[in-house]
Amino acid sequence: MLDDDHHGASTRRLGIASLLTGGFMVAEAIGGYLAGSLALLADAGHMLTDAAALAMAFAAARLASRPADARRSYGYRRIQVLAAMVNSLALLALVAWLVAEAVQRLLAPRDVEAWTMLWIALLGAALNVGVALLLRRDHEGDINMRAAYAHVLSDLAGSIAASVAAVVILATGWTRADPLLSLLIAAMIARLAARLLRQSVHILMEGAPEGLDAGRLAAEIGAALPGIEEVHHVHAWSLGSREVLVTLHARLAPAQDSDEALAAIKRLLAERYGITHSTVQLERSACLDSC
Repeated sequence: MLDDDHHGASTRRLGIASLLTGGFMVAEAIGGYLAGSLALLADAGHMLTDAAALAMAFAAARLASRPADARRSYGYRRIQVLAAMVNSLALLALVAWLVAEAVQRLLAPRDVEAWTMLWIALLGAALNVGVALLLRRDHEGDINMRAAYAHVLSDLAGSIAASVAAVVILATGWTRADPLLSLLIAAMIARLAARLLRQSVHILMEGAPEGLDAGRLAAEIGAALPGIEEVHHVHAWSLGSREVLVTLHARLAPAQDSDEALAAIKRLLAERYGITHSTVQLERSACLDSC
């Protein structure tokens, strides 16, 4: 019940964060256009993806709470991983646009209303600090929550970069600071997006969870339980980013009680790896499955 309450509270915070970010994104886009600032427009574009990312994370979190049914025996929890992957691809598309526009402005600088740019960027930074604090308690949750929190942090950095560009222009009149800082924002977004894309694709490809080695797991089971002669066909994957599932075969010694062995394997998986959902096939002769 506490987990359900926490999930519900996290989902509500995502919804609030999405509304706040989307509202300010419109103001920042208008301000960036009026000021002629690419850094502000870049940050507004980043905020657009942030608002979409937060809205998608909110929708995914709501859908993930739906129970399993006849067609989806694991339920809808993996939709949060799909949301994280789509968010990362959207960020990479934004990076491509930012780089192309920044190069054009480096070659042909434009006038910038630096004061307008500065005040809007500072307001954006303040908003992102508030949203980051709102989501802070959830950022070590599943990949969906991590993606949403990472979007907000990178947008905060973007607002700070736009503020720095405005200060440089006010102090020196050097308008190329605007596209240069935009390239910095683009590099930061690209790094974030690439990491999220790798993580989400790894989960969707049924990759082994981080820190879990199938060979080591098999060896640990054999070492801890003398009545087990061999452990093979070990497969481990993540349903979401935190729920690990395992299947394995264990060949028993002739005198080993099967119920006792099964209970011991389940206990070891739970205590050492935190895995509470596993499928264990016990064997007393050669494995009938192909390698």
